[in-house]
Amino acid sequence: MWDGRDEDDRPASAEALQRALADQPRKRGRPLSPSTKQQVAIRFDRDLLAALRATGPGWQTRVNDVMREWVRKQAS
Repeated sequence: MWDGRDEDDRPASAEALQRALADQPRKRGRPLSPSTKQQVAIRFDRDLLAALRATGPGWQTRVNDVMREWVRKQAS
C-alpha cells in the first residue's frame, strides 16, 4: 500500500502497467530458431529406435540428414 511519501513506491496505474508490458520483448519459452523444421510424431520399431539413440547425441539430426538424402535420390 502506498503511503504517499515516496513516488518510487507508488503502484503503477493499469494503463502504465499495460504500456510497460507492451514495450517489453517477449522472453518466454524457447528462443525462435531460424530453422524451418517442424515437429512431428513418427513411430519406429523399438530395436531401430534403440540403435539410433545408441549412436549418441545428434541422432535426430543424423536421421534428418539420411531422410533428406533419400528424398534427394528419389527425386533424381
